[in-house]
Amino acid sequence: MSSRHRALLLALLPIAPLLAAPDRPPLDIQIFATVPEPGQPEGIAVAADGRVFVGTHTSAASTSGPPSKLFEYDAGGQLLGAIAIAGQQLDATHGLTGMAFDGNGILFVLDRAPPRVLMIDPNTGAQAIYATFHEVAPCGQGGTPGDCSATVTDLAAFPDYPVFAPDGTLYVTDIQQALLWRVPPGGGEAEVWLTDARLEGAFGPNGIQFLPDGETLLFVQTGSQPPGTTDPGTGVLYTLPVLGDGSPGELATFWAGQQPAEGPDGFALAASGKVYVALAGTNQLMVLSPTGEELARVPATPVENEMLPVPFDTPASVAFSGESVLVTNQSYFAGNPDSWVVYDIFAGEPGLPLYQPLPEPGAAPGLFAGAALLAMLQTGKARKAGCASLSRPTPA
Repeated sequence: MSSRHRALLLALLPIAPLLAAPDRPPLDIQIFATVPEPGQPEGIAVAADGRVFVGTHTSAASTSGPPSKLFEYDAGGQLLGAIAIAGQQLDATHGLTGMAFDGNGILFVLDRAPPRVLMIDPNTGAQAIYATFHEVAPCGQGGTPGDCSATVTDLAAFPDYPVFAPDGTLYVTDIQQALLWRVPPGGGEAEVWLTDARLEGAFGPNGIQFLPDGETLLFVQTGSQPPGTTDPGTGVLYTLPVLGDGSPGELATFWAGQQPAEGPDGFALAASGKVYVALAGTNQLMVLSPTGEELARVPATPVENEMLPVPFDTPASVAFSGESVLVTNQSYFAGNPDSWVVYDIFAGEPGLPLYQPLPEPGAAPGLFAGAALLAMLQTGKARKAGCASLSRPTPA
C-alpha cells in the first residue's frame, strides 16, 4: 500500500466511529487517534473519566528539538488540547516516557532531560517537579556501593516507566543504567533499588506493573546483553517480589524471547492476568497467559502489518481503555510522521486497575513537591481528596 493511499485512509478514519464492541473480533486493530507534532508518541495513561493522555518523546536520531507535549483526547479519540512541558533541556535529546495517575487525578510523567518525575494537573496544566534521577557510576569502576550500576558502560540516567505501589512508593525503570529506582512517598531524590548485570543491554529495563497480588513487580528487559556473554539481545519479562522490609527479592523469568531484537517495550495487564506487550522490534502486540505462555501476536506477519492503513512502527506503550488496549506507535528509528498514531486493539476484557494512591491526610509533601503540590491539590481542580488508598480502584 502506497504512503499516499495510507494518508487518504487515515484522513477518512476519524469520520467512521469505532465498531461497537460486540461486532469486533478479538485483537481487531483500529486507529484511535493521530498524534500531532512533535510526535513520537510513547507514554500513555487513561484517566478515571476516560480521557486519554499521550506524551511525545523523540526519534533515535534526535539531539535537540522543541518542548515535548502532553496531548489530551476524549474517550473517542478526539483531540481536546495539549500541555507544553516546561524546563526541558532543549539542546539535548529529550522527551516524555512513561506516566501514571495518582488518586487525586494528578499525572506523574517521566521526563528524559533533565531526568525527573513531573507532576502535572491535567485540568490546569500546572507542573511541578516530584522527583529527580542521577547518573551513577558502574559498580566495578568506583561506583558507590548502594548507588552504582551493574553495567560496564557509564551512561546517563534514563527513566522509562513508573508504577505506584499501594503505599505510594514509585518504582521506575532505567533503560540505560540497568537498574530500578525507588522514589519514596512524597517524592525527592530517587534511590537505586535494584541493579543486576542481567539488566544490561542497549535497551534495558522498560515497562513495569504490579501483578494482581500487589506484592510482585513484572517488568520488561527489552534486550538482555550481560557482560561476558554472547546473548544477542533477547527480550525477557521478569518477576520481582517486593519483600516485607521493602527490599527487592529474586528475579525470576516470566517470559523469554525466542529470537533477538523482538524488543518488548511497554505492556498492560488485564483483570484476567493476561499480559498485552508491545514488541517494538517485530512491530506487533503480543498476548501472554497469566503464566507467561504466548497466546497470540498481531499483526501475525510483516505482510499483514504492511496491509494496515498505518503499519506498526516501533509500538511503545500499552494502556487499557474499557475492553480495548491503546498502543502508541512511536516510530522511534524511522521518525515517520505518518506513523504517529494510537491504536485501539480490541481485547474483549477489562484491564487490571492500577494502584493510584492518595497522600495521607496532613502528610508533608516531598522534597521537591513543596507548595506547588499543595496548591495543585487545593485548587479544587483535582477530582478526589481524602485518606490514603491502599487498594486498587474498582474498574470503571
